[in-house]
Amino acid sequence: MISKKQVQHISNLARLKLTAKEIAKYQKELSQILDYVEKLKKADVSNVEPASRSFEVENVMREDVQKTTDSKPQDTKKLMDLTPETKEGYLKVKSILR
Repeated sequence: MISKKQVQHISNLARLKLTAKEIAKYQKELSQILDYVEKLKKADVSNVEPASRSFEVENVMREDVQKTTDSKPQDTKKLMDLTPETKEGYLKVKSILR
């Protein structure tokens, strides 16, 4: 079990002011955590591959498919005629990024 002095040192490093009751509580909890870490150190992980994630991640992509529209060339021409400015068959709009 870690000592009260060690708990106070840790609390000073973390800039925490602990009461005597809190020091006793954290003394017990930190000791349990350290005991568990010791158990983990003894676990045999020789057959376990290192992993950055607990599950396999795969990039899912959809096929890029051209969608057809029901617009007719004359409808497109009507819309283009209604716009204030066009350039090379495209609508010309104000720049929003500078």
